Amino acid sequence: MEMDYKFLFKVVLVGNAGVGKTCLVRRFTQGLFPPGQGATIGVDFMIKTVEVENEKIKLQIWDTAGQERFRSITQSYYRSAHALILVYDISCQPTFDCLPDWLREIQEYANAKVLKILVGNKTDRDDREVPTSIGEEFAKQHGMYFLETSAKQADNVERLFYEIAAELIEQARNKEVPPRSETGGLANLGNKNFSQSNCCASLNVGMSGSGGNN
Repeated sequence: MEMDYKFLFKVVLVGNAGVGKTCLVRRFTQGLFPPGQGATIGVDFMIKTVEVENEKIKLQIWDTAGQERFRSITQSYYRSAHALILVYDISCQPTFDCLPDWLREIQEYANAKVLKILVGNKTDRDDREVPTSIGEEFAKQHGMYFLETSAKQADNVERLFYEIAAELIEQARNKEVPPRSETGGLANLGNKNFSQSNCCASLNVGMSGSGGNN
């Protein structure tokens, strides 16, 4: 059977429990914000097909548990990832303070050329503890793209995944390490022609469970 997509990319979300990884994935793939649900158990797996620059792209999005007890499970998903989204909660300083630990895991288990994106989530909250400039500087120091999002209000969520898809297409075509933005952001992609498919699927993998604020 002929494939209905040109590229297939694996995107993995990592970060502390409660930072909103599941909410970001659900907002993008299903267009909803799941309130008051439990933490992810193990790994959740969702698929969404999007269109970028007139090419159909299938994104496999892996939502990993943030709890330490699942770390050995989630580490195995790093290896084949094309992009890793490292998420922290802008209203919770400890989730930012743990970023170096997550980066060490990424360096140990992921491909050296993996596309890395730092995301400060929950910009809808009025009790911010981590200034935007601090997130930008951290991302710049570690060669990562940077974006702030709100899964609750859907701010920058589609932009995040579509620009990742666009950057991965460029990598696939050029077969080279992704260019780094001077500002640490996903740069020069704002004019891309993005559209999305209504076809998306949710699959539970292994020990997957319901997702919530993780």
